[in-house]
Amino acid sequence: MKRPIIKKRFSNRRAVIRQGAEDYLLVTLLAFAFSVAGTRLFLELTGYPQLGGGDIHIAHVLWGGLFLFVAALMLLVYANRWVYTLAALLAGLGVGLFIDEVGKFITSSNDYFHPSAAPIVYAFFLLMVLAFLIFRRPPVITPREALYYILQDMEEVVDHDLSAEERERMLVELLKVRSSGAEPELVRLAQALEDFIQQAKVSESPDRQPVVERMRRRITQWEAKWLPERRFRAVISGWFFALGVWALFFPISVLRFIRTPEELQRLISDLVADRLVRNPSGLNWFEWRVGLEGAVGLIFLLTALMLALGKDRRGIPVALAGLMLNLTVINLLVFYFDQFSAIAIASLQFLLLIGVLRFRARFPVRVTSARVVDEEPPESS
Repeated sequence: MKRPIIKKRFSNRRAVIRQGAEDYLLVTLLAFAFSVAGTRLFLELTGYPQLGGGDIHIAHVLWGGLFLFVAALMLLVYANRWVYTLAALLAGLGVGLFIDEVGKFITSSNDYFHPSAAPIVYAFFLLMVLAFLIFRRPPVITPREALYYILQDMEEVVDHDLSAEERERMLVELLKVRSSGAEPELVRLAQALEDFIQQAKVSESPDRQPVVERMRRRITQWEAKWLPERRFRAVISGWFFALGVWALFFPISVLRFIRTPEELQRLISDLVADRLVRNPSGLNWFEWRVGLEGAVGLIFLLTALMLALGKDRRGIPVALAGLMLNLTVINLLVFYFDQFSAIAIASLQFLLLIGVLRFRARFPVRVTSARVVDEEPPESS
């Protein structure tokens, strides 16, 4: 993992982002998505059973509250680093079980199936993604923040689990603190810690990386073995083509269905019966969905063509713009009209976004004085 740069900037009251915060937020995010999708799928397959009898109904929002309480309690009581991963998992499951019942809390009739519930859940998921992007460990940190992280790493010394690699990394960061022009008391602390760590006993057992880091490394190894540039490009291009065809399917089917005024009235009646349209403004949202899905479908097809032809300089920005429009705007309308059946296609879009970002990171383009050429990846030994 690339280490952050230590910058001479002091603030004794500034909040410090916890080391590994991005991994904990990722676990929470994935657990949240699994909780909502799994709950809806389970209820659909089992016919929406109720736990309890008579006047008693134990809703799953209570289980969500229990998971959240246990996660908060663990963080308050225990100091071990593994607790944060477990608490992040329980927090994600708890939030998912809680917000899945949002339909009951926004309606006077406690309507679990209200059409607004799905887009609210999806919007909350987008906010969690935004939090993940915001609270990632910054590339530039202060000496004070660096010492926070080093003191957190001292847990390895206390547990007699300090590896040679970890000790070397801590010594390098302490040297950066001492040479950064930090406050004298921070420099003295860094010097004392450096003297102590140099004499600390190194564990003979291999260093055990966090779960998220191990998964990240395995995915990177699999990616390097099975997805060279040409195959990766073909996968992404085909993925965009398939999503483009899928996005165009709905607008085309609607336009074919409403060729006469009677068919249009029948469509409106169906939307009213499903409580998706109650006034003319509701129909306007439906029209926006049809138009935007058609537009993004054409964008995806154009993107598939540009990437297949190797036009990455134009194709990748168009791909990212189309995916962001789809994920942040169009999907809110899709979730309103299609409800939680849209989870599958939204998941594929998020995976494609990750794929495009990984493709751009692995095979960047460099600008020469004459033209833009693809940068050849280094050959593996």
